[in-house]
Amino acid sequence: MKIEVRLTDVSKVIRKKKCCRKTNSKRKHPPASPVAVSFPLQRLYMSCIDVFKGVGTVPSPTDVQKLCRILDGMRAEDVGLSRNLQFFKTSSISGVTPKVACTTIYQSEKFSLCIFFLPANAVIPLHNHPGMTVFNKLLLGKVHIKAYDLVTSNNQDDSASPSQRKLAALKADSVFTAPCDTSVLYPTSGGNIHAFTAITPCAILDVMGPPYSKKDGRDCSYYRDIPYKALPYEEAVTNDDRERERYCWLEEIEIPKGSEMEGIKYMGPRVIEMS
Repeated sequence: MKIEVRLTDVSKVIRKKKCCRKTNSKRKHPPASPVAVSFPLQRLYMSCIDVFKGVGTVPSPTDVQKLCRILDGMRAEDVGLSRNLQFFKTSSISGVTPKVACTTIYQSEKFSLCIFFLPANAVIPLHNHPGMTVFNKLLLGKVHIKAYDLVTSNNQDDSASPSQRKLAALKADSVFTAPCDTSVLYPTSGGNIHAFTAITPCAILDVMGPPYSKKDGRDCSYYRDIPYKALPYEEAVTNDDRERERYCWLEEIEIPKGSEMEGIKYMGPRVIEMS
């Protein structure tokens, strides 16, 4: 079974509607809503409206805590997912490159709500989030996350670096298993450049504010990490060899082959949009 079939199974299960019992009553009833409203998801949406103020703003610590409390309490069922999905029971196939899928629950100019589906062994390569604050909530599965922040220096001259490498500090290199706390990254801290490797099939809910926008200069860039070594045009960040292990060089690259995501339609509980 190819991974495309499994991802189709995901959308099929999300799409499945409840069956209605037949009745002999001639009384007319209003048509049932095709998709129920999830209170936790609606609460998240309403809070995002208050928290995300637009381009160039970062949520306050109080607002960050508010969103984290909501996300920490959310379950896969709140977005129409179940542990019984075939997607979460199948293992990767040798020789087949697992493909990541993404579905968008809601998107506006100020924020977006998305779910990423990663089959076992699938990878979302190192990528950045320019000018964005991002909340990651692992709903199902086990995933390895590696994250970096760029190191800024008044003495650093990017034009002097022929390789265009940028110094970065390691912020996370750990395995996370659902349920776990929400991870938060900021425009210049918290691990703004990160990568995911699925150990088991995973579902990750992302809240991004503002969302990616190529026309507004928030396009996604990809990187490869290179072990740290002091170069002729750079000063060593530390003389401690153990401390140096926290650093690396990040080199911007084209999107890795096979890393394009497959978009699938979201068929889970909807949000009621507020004007």
